[in-house]
Amino acid sequence: MSNIAMTDEAHKTEIEVLFQYLEAYIKYRLSIELRKDILELPKLYLPSNKSPLAQFIVTNKLSEVEVILVLLALAPHINPSLLQQIVSSYFPGGNEFVAFGGIKGKFHRGIIPTGETALYILAGSNLDERTVLMDYIHSGSGLFKERILYIDNVPSGEPKMSGKLFIDEEFSSFLTTGRILKPTLSQNFPASLISTDLEWDDLVLQEKTLQQIQEIEVWLKHNHILMDEWKMKSKIKPGYRVMFYGAPGTGKTLTASLLGKYTGRDVYRVDLSMVISKYIGETEKNLSSLFDKAINKDWILFFDEADAIFGKRTNVRDAHDKYANQEVSYLLQRIEAHPGLVILASNFKTNIDAAFTRRFQSIIEFKLPGAPERLKLWQNILPKNVDLESDISLDEISRKYAITGANIVNITQYACLKTIASKNEKIKLNYLLEGLKKEYTKEGKTITISK
Repeated sequence: MSNIAMTDEAHKTEIEVLFQYLEAYIKYRLSIELRKDILELPKLYLPSNKSPLAQFIVTNKLSEVEVILVLLALAPHINPSLLQQIVSSYFPGGNEFVAFGGIKGKFHRGIIPTGETALYILAGSNLDERTVLMDYIHSGSGLFKERILYIDNVPSGEPKMSGKLFIDEEFSSFLTTGRILKPTLSQNFPASLISTDLEWDDLVLQEKTLQQIQEIEVWLKHNHILMDEWKMKSKIKPGYRVMFYGAPGTGKTLTASLLGKYTGRDVYRVDLSMVISKYIGETEKNLSSLFDKAINKDWILFFDEADAIFGKRTNVRDAHDKYANQEVSYLLQRIEAHPGLVILASNFKTNIDAAFTRRFQSIIEFKLPGAPERLKLWQNILPKNVDLESDISLDEISRKYAITGANIVNITQYACLKTIASKNEKIKLNYLLEGLKKEYTKEGKTITISK
């Protein structure tokens, strides 16, 4: 416990030192611009490089300009009164300081820095330096390219740099606490984290399908070597695009979850109902927000039931068709540029626009399991610590009833609960057959059950 306390205290001290540096730098700039008790330019000093923030600065070899930008974006989260106190010390009468930029939030009572705030602190009123800095922010800095930092959008006609200077929420959490805050499903982030406790052995697929999935796993594990060490970035487009197609319950979602589990990546299933909007431009805006958020995270994006947005473009008969086609075209551009793994899942391959399928590295069919696969699924899913009645032949059931893995899970659950409720020590054949009938009925199919 004492070691943890000491470590936390060291981190706290280091963060304090960094924000003292930011405060000194802002006061240095104000003293020069206002020609009032001109101060010396402070020097960046890191006592131990043990805090996540200091390690990030050192590991990524951030310039002093980038350090200032990161600290400035973090300021409202770490020291919400810092900017207000500094400005007030130079303008005790409360005069509006337009050149400094910054805005008030809906709930935050301090100053939220904007792009204009960054320009003023780093370049003052020197127009040449401000121009160079703007170009660096828009096209030179890796922090902005990877969306670790970004300038918020502003209403049409207003200066771009008047937007709030933001730091990505996950990076903000990591740099201050050492823990990554995972995003949750919301209107601003229309995707939810999915995972599984199952293993590869629990995934029962045909051999050809498994081989194609292994190709994706190879890309996830070795792409960085191909692109960076083998220097193939100029010849190969970033990212990997895959289509899963097949009937519901054949393992598409489980496969995506297992790929994430075994390569150490988070898998986010995109909720298309929150992405698609009837309002012109809103769908593109929602998609842009999603891809911007994911661009530097190494996530796997899983678009389930992708037909809703990746479907075939139509002949333009009215304005609705025109904008629907624009949405597909926009999505095509974003998927091609995305550096991570994107998986589209659909019940039918023919439902997806050909413009997408041409750009997939892999198109994988998830076929309905045959009798051998169904037998293995029954054996995997039924509980190992509960016996079956002697008249149950899993081999016969597997041959007679063409169902999916999802069906077998539902049937197993039904039969197990019936067994528990009736206080039987063994699972009865009747319970399995009743469960089978329920699954067929749900799908609008008829079945003749025979023992």
